[in-house]
Amino acid sequence: MADVLFNSFKRDIMNGLIDLDTNTIGCMLVTSTYVPNIDTHSKRSDITNEVVGTGYTAKGKNLVNPVVTADNVGDLGKFDADDLSWAASTITARGAVLYVNRGGVATADELIGYLDFVTDKSSTSGNFNVNFNASGIINLS
Repeated sequence: MADVLFNSFKRDIMNGLIDLDTNTIGCMLVTSTYVPNIDTHSKRSDITNEVVGTGYTAKGKNLVNPVVTADNVGDLGKFDADDLSWAASTITARGAVLYVNRGGVATADELIGYLDFVTDKSSTSGNFNVNFNASGIINLS
């Protein structure tokens, strides 16, 4: 599987319902048994097989320093944020799900995208890091 944007996100951003640099954006980790469905998964409540382990809290972490910019040289819009780290953790994840964290129930949190790690990543009593692509988390051209 590759990185994907959920179709509901594409609709919601075009309708102005999601603002990537002002909404709180969460990042939750999932195991290899989660299979994203870009057509039918639209809310955090649709996500199965979230990671469980030492140093990880359900719903994951919120992105820090999210920013949306226009790249006039590359002719694209770019969404980026600081890399994330779960310190002193013992977890295994295959991917990360980005979502709008509305601060309440899972049925209110809109999904954005799935970041595929390709293989399982693990930490044992150490840092589990999610390093976003140097050219941004999302690029729209």
